[in-house]
Amino acid sequence: MSRVKRGTTHSKRRKNLLKAVKGFKWGRKSKIRLARPAMLKAGTYAYRDRRNKKRSFRRLWNIKINAGARLNGTTYSKLINSLKQAGITLDRKVMAELAEKKPAVFAKVVEATKK
Repeated sequence: MSRVKRGTTHSKRRKNLLKAVKGFKWGRKSKIRLARPAMLKAGTYAYRDRRNKKRSFRRLWNIKINAGARLNGTTYSKLINSLKQAGITLDRKVMAELAEKKPAVFAKVVEATKK
């Protein structure tokens, strides 16, 4: 069996790895032995935090809705319950946007739930 020289393959893998860790601190941006585990760890964190981002945004929306609801004389839980009973299907992202940027419209939504 003939010998396989892996010069180009090795260079390409190394180049792609170093491109992926560009911007990392210390030796993790330039040394293969440090870059490879740093890249794997970064991928793990990215995967995990794509899910955590959804969680933290929902918490933020709930806080904004609660603040808007309290300005209109109700609480978050009562507002969400009355929205469901009234059949108003606004999601939390839209409600938070209304509460923060358009309080007059949010007040009308709260009034619609009281009827």
